[in-house]
Amino acid sequence: MAYKTLKEVLKEAEEMDFTVGAFNAHNLEMVPAMIEAAHEEGAPIIIQTSVGTADTEGMRNFVAVCKSMAEHEAVDVVLHLDHARDIKDIERAIAAGYSSVMFDGSLLSFKENIAKTKRVVEYAHKRGVSVEGEIGTIGGTEEGFTVKEGNYTRPEDAIKFLQECDVDALAVGVGTHHGQFQSKTELNFPLIEELHSKLDKPMVIHGGTGVNEEDYHRLTENGIRKFNVGTELLVSWTKKAKEMFGKTEVNESLRNNIIPCNESVHNIIKHKIELFMNKG
Repeated sequence: MAYKTLKEVLKEAEEMDFTVGAFNAHNLEMVPAMIEAAHEEGAPIIIQTSVGTADTEGMRNFVAVCKSMAEHEAVDVVLHLDHARDIKDIERAIAAGYSSVMFDGSLLSFKENIAKTKRVVEYAHKRGVSVEGEIGTIGGTEEGFTVKEGNYTRPEDAIKFLQECDVDALAVGVGTHHGQFQSKTELNFPLIEELHSKLDKPMVIHGGTGVNEEDYHRLTENGIRKFNVGTELLVSWTKKAKEMFGKTEVNESLRNNIIPCNESVHNIIKHKIELFMNKG
């Protein structure tokens, strides 16, 4: 197996009718456990980082871990920069070796979103890197950016956007919210079905923690090929960390606290992949 681009794994997902899990790594320690979960399930995995996390831990460090595990174990791994709004951050990630990037121009005017996304696509594709774009907005808070109310993706806008921008995947606003973990959202399935019937690119769900697991199969049936999970992993890791660090001695090995945190993430990812692959 190999270190791959988003385009490559989504093409396989389309052909075999499944969804690829995209999981946010909130620190470098999580990554081996995340990839090992995919390895055990025999599925590809997309490891995502925000710009802030990538800069804190080191972009090249994420690349080194993902490439090494992909090349030495039977697992396909994509390393994706999530919600980048500054093209300079995208250029840095590509230079470091990321295989996929997202340009989030959803807060820009429609015309400016198209213009900047086209620029990113041209730059990234010349270097063999995939690009995810976004039309519509996702509500909630992500890395310090807050959108009080998300805007549904209008099919006519999505069609026009894809005519102008040769992105490899399209994030759509269909009722999800970033950071939602204490409740579940009601997805706009009539809109999802309409988008699926009119668009010829893989679609992406953001804010996946707030989606009912009972809806996963229906999303796969309607062209969702990338499904983002971030908050659920963060909450699980942090809860376990608070438990472990709260009861251990200050001179005890850190690994005894970190391993259970990573195991909690590992177990969530295995469970999600089983659902995305229609195993359960």
